[in-house]
Amino acid sequence: MRKPLFALAVIAAALAAPAAQAQQKQIKSVGITLGSMGNPFFVALAKGAEAKVKQYSPSAKVNALSADYDLNKQFSQIDGFIASGADMILVNAVDAKAIEPALQKAKKAGIVVVGVDVAANGADATVQTNNVQAGEIACQFIVEKLGGKGNVIIQNGPQVSAVIDRVNGCKSVLKKSPDIKVLSDDQDAKGSREGGLNVMQNHLTRFPKVDAVFAINDPQAIGADLAARQLNRKNIVITSVDGAPDIETALKSDTQVQASASQDPYMIAQKAVEIGHDIMNGKKPAEPMTLLPSTLITRTNVKDYKGWQSPR
Repeated sequence: MRKPLFALAVIAAALAAPAAQAQQKQIKSVGITLGSMGNPFFVALAKGAEAKVKQYSPSAKVNALSADYDLNKQFSQIDGFIASGADMILVNAVDAKAIEPALQKAKKAGIVVVGVDVAANGADATVQTNNVQAGEIACQFIVEKLGGKGNVIIQNGPQVSAVIDRVNGCKSVLKKSPDIKVLSDDQDAKGSREGGLNVMQNHLTRFPKVDAVFAINDPQAIGADLAARQLNRKNIVITSVDGAPDIETALKSDTQVQASASQDPYMIAQKAVEIGHDIMNGKKPAEPMTLLPSTLITRTNVKDYKGWQSPR
């Protein structure tokens, strides 16, 4: 007696399933090269990546290295990953354009490359914070605190894609309030606390009335607050981007830092590994750039914030 077609289809599917599973490529080795492992942001990113890799393959090797913002060092690290037979590389590019030859070399070796936190030319995909939105929400907070009127400084930083996007997001919000005057927007505070301190000292010496400051990251915001205290300047609303451990302390302390648009390095890494695993198995993302939303951390909600160092 002939079997029904449905039954034959079920049997065929059952026979095909083990073959499909066998074809699924497993992660065996992942190389990660990051700006600086002295920064808690990158420590959290590395932890997030390793946790996700181990979910896919508990025996996989994960090698996270600090490039220390040295392009040549990052090139050498990528060469090392290629030589060791890595099947995935996560790269926080020291220089988005200059890194391309190294990434092309890795891809020719059959390695999937995913950029994290900043753009990386030549990567198969990139995962980062929606930095335009982060700038928008940090500066919308300033607009609301000032009632749409006052003198604002945008404390700029190194001209990488993330910083440019944050500043553009901030400007797009501030320009909607004609009574807000931007006193300065082009001073590079180097992304550091010392830079934030020095630039803020110059601005406060130059401008007798400053109502608010948007700093492109948390270290600059903390430096700006320190400068204001040294010069005995008060009632300044300071906001930034990162949601770093230091800013959690600042928001809970007697500082003029009022808000920070958070990033989630742990989740950035988890998503990057997920996308990399999909690419390994022939499934490319709909868009090469994945943007994760930012959430504004303030004095009101900081107690509920799960920061970079929170257990996951």
